[in-house]
Amino acid sequence: MDLATHTLMKGRDAYYWRLLATALSFALFGVGGLCLRLLVFPLLSCLPGDARVHRQRARHIVSRLFWLFIRIMYRTGVLTYEVRGAEKLGRPGQMIIANHPSLIDVVFLIGLVRDANCVVKQSLWVNPFTRGPLHEAEYISNDGSMGMLDAAAQALQSGQTLIIFPEGTRTQPGCAPAFHRGAAAIALRGAKIITPVTIKVSPTTLTKAEPWYRIPQRRVHFSLQVGADIDPHTFAALGPAPKASRKLNDYLHDYFLKELAIDERSAPGP
Repeated sequence: MDLATHTLMKGRDAYYWRLLATALSFALFGVGGLCLRLLVFPLLSCLPGDARVHRQRARHIVSRLFWLFIRIMYRTGVLTYEVRGAEKLGRPGQMIIANHPSLIDVVFLIGLVRDANCVVKQSLWVNPFTRGPLHEAEYISNDGSMGMLDAAAQALQSGQTLIIFPEGTRTQPGCAPAFHRGAAAIALRGAKIITPVTIKVSPTTLTKAEPWYRIPQRRVHFSLQVGADIDPHTFAALGPAPKASRKLNDYLHDYFLKELAIDERSAPGP
C-alpha cells in the first residue's frame, strides 16, 4: 500500500500561512494531549475490559489522532508525505526500526500502526501534554536502564509490534545516523522479524535543537520507505549475544546509510 500526497510550489510556497498553520497544529497537538489525559481516558477507564483491552483502546485512539494530526498538517499546507510499503507494518512480534530526522517521525509511525508499542524518550513522560497518552497506551520509557531493555523484549515476546529509533534522539542535520546497540539487543531477545523504515525529510525541519517556528522556505516533504524484513535469528546464530548484537547493529547502520545515500532527486517530492 502506497500513501502519497502531492506538492504545489509557488513562490515562497505560502510561507506565512505555513508558519501560522504550523503554530496552530502544535497548539492543537498540545490541547489534544491534555483533553485525552483529563477527559477521554478517564471516561474510557469506566468501560468494561481487562488491562490488555484498555491498553488496546488507548493505543487505537492515540494512533487515529496522530494520523488525524498528520492529515491536518497536510490539509493546511504544512507538509506533504509519501509512505511506501505501509501494509507490511503491524505484525505480531515485529520490531520496526527507523532513523530519526525530525520531531514528528514517531507521530507518522504510530499513526500508521494502530496497536503498536513504542520506546519513547524519557522527557516526554514528564511533559504535561504527552504523559497522559503515553501512560495509558503503556509505551516504554527510554531511560537507558536494563528494565527498559527487558520491557521492550517482553513486549515483542508477547506478540506486540514495537517501534524503536536506535539513535535514541534526532539526527544532527548534516550528520549520518549513529545507532546504539540497545535496539539490536532487544531484537535478538524478542523480535520475530525486524522491519526497517527509512525516513527522509526534504527540506529538513523540526530537527534537533531547531525551534518549531523555524520553518523552511518551501513546503516540507516526508518520505517513508518500508524495507524488506530482516530475520534476527540469522544474527543470533553468529555467536554469543554481545557479538551477535554488534553484528546486527552494524548491519542495520550500514543499511540505513545506504538507503539515505540514494540520490533524493530521483525520489518523489518537492
